[in-house]
Amino acid sequence: MATNRTKMLAESINKQIKAKLSEWAPKTSLGKKVLEGKIKSIDEIFPQGEKIKEPEIIDYLIPNLQVSLIEIGGTPGKGGGQRRTPTKRTVRMHRSGRRYKISAMAVVGDGNGHVGVGRGSAKDHRAAVEKAIQNAKLNIIPVRRGCGSWECSCSDPHSIDKTVEGKSGSVRIVLIPAPRGLGLCCSEPVKEVMKAAGIKDIWVKTFGDTRTRENLILATFNAFKNLNKMRK
Repeated sequence: MATNRTKMLAESINKQIKAKLSEWAPKTSLGKKVLEGKIKSIDEIFPQGEKIKEPEIIDYLIPNLQVSLIEIGGTPGKGGGQRRTPTKRTVRMHRSGRRYKISAMAVVGDGNGHVGVGRGSAKDHRAAVEKAIQNAKLNIIPVRRGCGSWECSCSDPHSIDKTVEGKSGSVRIVLIPAPRGLGLCCSEPVKEVMKAAGIKDIWVKTFGDTRTRENLILATFNAFKNLNKMRK
């Protein structure tokens, strides 16, 4: 689960990114259509099959975008265990000495059927988080919601309409429709993705090394992609 400090970091960086929106000069034809008002909703983009190449498009079309960071790193705690951090540091040895790289993972969504996951790496923490948020906006996809649980069978899109599977690395995840009122039966990192996508009730089964949070989140995102490919 993301701590308050992690949430504040994500929100502050996202506010700085949005502050530059007034200076945005679109470079793609899609961006120009959005700025001119020809495209007023993000749902108009997906049927056209156009690729979003400018994160400002998402900021313009979804002003209330939710941003959260997945705590993929960790440092040893005083009494043992591990204290989770929003960034992960890796090191490589060169002839000139150690080379450090900071990695981060972000999840964005409007809580109403759209979600994106992105990763970023840089030499410092803030730049890595900013890249992760920007890449998550570029990877945003629609989520096919519904009520596919035999225990509920209502018409409200509070869950998903079919059982679907996703995979990334050694992690495999199965998303199962759940009845209304059950809640999110999954781990805290997966809950961040579900909340961003607007999923309120779901069963989740995981297999493999789920301690690798990056693969766990990417497997969940892959499951949503596979759900969009399935027939209704």
